Amino acid sequence: MSKIDLLALCRIRDISWYFLARQAQRPGGLEELFAGAAAETGPEAKASLAAIAAEAGRLDEHREWVRGVVAAAEADGIGLTTVLDADYPPNLRLIFNLPPFLFYRGQLRPDDIRAVAVVGTRSPSEDGIRRARRIAQLLAQGGVTVLSGLARGVDTVAHESCLEAGGRTIAVLGSGLHRIYPPENGDLAERISASGAVVSQFWPDSPPRRDTFPRRNVTMSGLGQGSVVIEASASSGAKMQARFALEHGKRLFLPSSLVREREWARLYLSRSALATEIATVDDIVQLLQSREQIEAKADARLQLSLALA
Repeated sequence: MSKIDLLALCRIRDISWYFLARQAQRPGGLEELFAGAAAETGPEAKASLAAIAAEAGRLDEHREWVRGVVAAAEADGIGLTTVLDADYPPNLRLIFNLPPFLFYRGQLRPDDIRAVAVVGTRSPSEDGIRRARRIAQLLAQGGVTVLSGLARGVDTVAHESCLEAGGRTIAVLGSGLHRIYPPENGDLAERISASGAVVSQFWPDSPPRRDTFPRRNVTMSGLGQGSVVIEASASSGAKMQARFALEHGKRLFLPSSLVREREWARLYLSRSALATEIATVDDIVQLLQSREQIEAKADARLQLSLALA
């Protein structure tokens, strides 16, 4: 079955995209879904199978809609990768709540495996701005792809500093590629796509919504080997990404200044061996894994899922 079939299933109301992505990666996984079966048996799987059965008569309609969206995206220079494709990011295959597809402008490269997210508040202090700028620049100079969310504040500083250093950066959106948010970062998105990539797990015309930004943080965490949180309150999206990183088995890098200032950062350090207090960028780079190590992990994850079926 094809990526059109996969995306058509994503059009079904009440289906879990995360369940769909996990199932689709299995050999014959899509065929099982269309036959009313799945490897998983939990509530998420049962609800999704019921949703597919209820929409069986509209699948051709969904396929036609998807073909139109994909053709329009291609005409606009937008790429598409799915969990069915070899170029789907290996880091992202390692998480349990991976998106079934990514639309993108620019290029996704194999060396993006050495990627780290740099995130933080939309209203950073002067020290936070300096810290974000310095970390992003040094990561870029060390050949590490810098991920961030194109938001105001720390995200913008991280992207711009990486570009200034001649490095590679990827912006992960909480909206579709035709609905850049915030709008004032439209020019920045164009600059990023010229040498890196702007990616979205949503349909190109999808607007930003309250629920799309946490999903964006899940994907940003998954795309990297870890996340650096520059400044973040206990209720911020950046702190949420710190939690996602640990849930994903990724590294969480916490600057000493943040550890001094925030109780949640100290708590994460005390509870997880994956959380590391950092003083220099070397503290980050020395913990990154090679492309071969990550690809081996992704393959092992798939083989384990097959063995447990």
